[in-house]
Amino acid sequence: MSRINKNVILALLTLTSSAFLLFQLYYYKRYLSAKNGAGLSKSKGSRIGFDSIEWEGWFRIAENMGFQCLKIESKDPRLDGIDSLSGTEIPLHYICRLATHAIHLVVFHERSGNYLWHGHLRLKGHIDRKFVPFRKLQFGRYPGAFDRPALQQITVDGLDVLIPKDPVHFLEEIPHSRFIECRYKEARAFFQQYLDDNTAEAMAFRKSAKELLQLAAKTLKKLGVRFWLSSGTCLGWYRQCNIIPYSKDVDLGIFIQDYKSDIISAFHEAGLPLKHKFGKVEDSLELSFQGKDDVKLDIFFFYEETDHMWNGGTQAKTGKKFKYLFPKFTLCWTEFVDMKVHVPCETIEYLEANYGKTWKIPVKTWDWKRSPPNVQPNGLWPISEWDEVIQLY
Repeated sequence: MSRINKNVILALLTLTSSAFLLFQLYYYKRYLSAKNGAGLSKSKGSRIGFDSIEWEGWFRIAENMGFQCLKIESKDPRLDGIDSLSGTEIPLHYICRLATHAIHLVVFHERSGNYLWHGHLRLKGHIDRKFVPFRKLQFGRYPGAFDRPALQQITVDGLDVLIPKDPVHFLEEIPHSRFIECRYKEARAFFQQYLDDNTAEAMAFRKSAKELLQLAAKTLKKLGVRFWLSSGTCLGWYRQCNIIPYSKDVDLGIFIQDYKSDIISAFHEAGLPLKHKFGKVEDSLELSFQGKDDVKLDIFFFYEETDHMWNGGTQAKTGKKFKYLFPKFTLCWTEFVDMKVHVPCETIEYLEANYGKTWKIPVKTWDWKRSPPNVQPNGLWPISEWDEVIQLY
């Protein structure tokens, strides 16, 4: 290996190991097919980085320079269950080693919602588990999702590379980047058993609910408030990868510690007036906003106890309080209605708490005070507090 090549490789290794993140962006476009409803789009659009031929060229050059390399590929998970595309694979990870050094090249794919996704570094049967210390690699233990960063070019030891303009934000995303894919295969099976509602009314509701969710996400992001898909909206994502047309609302969850006093005014400015406010910050807070076309947005605030979490409910006519218990959960990213949004990582436990073990079966008649298996009475609001804790608009 020539001296100049050694310097280049050492520069690459230094960049990678010091977490400046040497990476290129390879955009894998959404799949479309007029014939069977799913395929690979041939339109490339704009991209930054290598195309597939250049990836292979980089791979061969590294091997010619003495590196031993692994290429990790897999099918796009969005195509799961589509047999006609079962042989289509995309690049996910390239790992090359030389002596005691290794380069881990992570391939980021552009997804709907203007975010980047990388796949799981899943070791197939023929791969040497001792090729590199895989458990120490920073990327690949789980799929990940990141905000799409603006890039800047810098020079290190005479080598021009691209890094995020805001490297601190990118690095802060890494430990919270875990991504859960919608269960596309199970969703297709669901619609084979339960026909999808494609009536004009259902399509109109889904359109309005999608717009409402996107507006709510934009508003909460401006405030810096974390949220996740909750209740029926979470169920629709996990069970059928879509909005449940008979749910008639959009449900979000927020940890009470993330509550901000200007949430109501921010939603009002966004064109979503307050419909009702139940409870108070210290106990059972719940907000509901009125979207257009009579679709409402319900926000449930979650409180953490020693061994569980809960959100509250209030019956306006009687002042009765209710509590909904959930096992503790953490947040992961997913893609839903062309957005990167949070969902509970422990999704099945979350849904079973709220809907029982029969959550896969559609139920169109639902009583929020009796139907959930995790609901329990939580006393009464004192009449003296009704003006504060039961506000209807």
